[in-house]
Amino acid sequence: MNIVLNIIWVVFGGLMIAIEYAVASIGMMVTIIGIPFGLQTLKLAAVALWPFGTAARSSGWPSGCLAGVMNVIWWFLGGVAIALTHLLWGLVFCITIVGIPFGMQHFKLMKLALFPFGKDLTFS
Repeated sequence: MNIVLNIIWVVFGGLMIAIEYAVASIGMMVTIIGIPFGLQTLKLAAVALWPFGTAARSSGWPSGCLAGVMNVIWWFLGGVAIALTHLLWGLVFCITIVGIPFGMQHFKLMKLALFPFGKDLTFS
C-alpha cells in the first residue's frame, strides 16, 4: 500500500517539493559553512520524494548541544517557513477523508523541517 500512496504523492506534488529541497540544498552548499545545512535539506528532499514508510529517528551525530544549536540556526535559515508551509498543506489535505494520509505526511515533514539535526531516516 505504501508504494501506491508514494506514487500518488510523487505525481501530485511530491516530486516538485523534492526538487525544491534539492535546489535549496545546492544553494546552501555553495559555502563551506552551509554544507551541514545543505545536507539536512537533502534529508528533507529524500522524505519529500518518498514519505510513506519513512521514519525519522534520533541519531548519534550531531547530538546534544551541537544538534540544538544547529537546529536553532536552521530555524533562522528557513526551517520555520518550511514547517509553516507543511502545516498549511497538512491542514488543507486533512479537510477530506481521502486526503488525511497525505496531510499526515505533511505533518511528519513539518516536524522534520523544524528539527532536522540529530535525525536519521529509515526507509521501509
